[in-house]
Amino acid sequence: MSLPAPKPNLPDRGDDGAMRNVEFKAELRDLALAMSVCETLGARYVGMLEQTDTYYRIADARLKKRETVGEPAEWIFYERPDTSSPKISQFMIYSESEALERFGFSPLPVWVVVKKTRELLLLGNVRIHLDMVRDLGTFIELEAMVTKGSDEAACRASIARIRNALAPMLGEPISSGYSDMLAEPSAT
Repeated sequence: MSLPAPKPNLPDRGDDGAMRNVEFKAELRDLALAMSVCETLGARYVGMLEQTDTYYRIADARLKKRETVGEPAEWIFYERPDTSSPKISQFMIYSESEALERFGFSPLPVWVVVKKTRELLLLGNVRIHLDMVRDLGTFIELEAMVTKGSDEAACRASIARIRNALAPMLGEPISSGYSDMLAEPSAT
């Protein structure tokens, strides 16, 4: 008698279909050393991504259109608190056609545009983003997807392990997104 195939670690979706992850962001003092430490930890290098995120003003949440060179555009609708500690982000990803259906055909008011080069690595269920953000600097972002096989506590523990290993390279934790930082009067 054979056992059933294991179920993949699919995102843990809420009643509204939103996915969740635990995320943490900080200034990064030494990108090359951080890359080396991540690879020593066993992270797999995925590649370098050139991304433009266009943020739109909407009520009670955040919406951005992400354009990555060589990939179809995606719209990301999300909610998360502005705290510097690891936090839960709830999000939904839409294709161009789904975004038109969801947000309408009239142009949305653009708030700010963020351009970045992202080095992407994967370590278990954690996406490691080493970001060089135009007009802001260099940052690290850790995202651990909450799944049936990796609950919120496990995600927080995974992020804590990576943070501890990278501690000498980390600057200040960041509570807000790149868009908020660019929109601040001191950033101009």
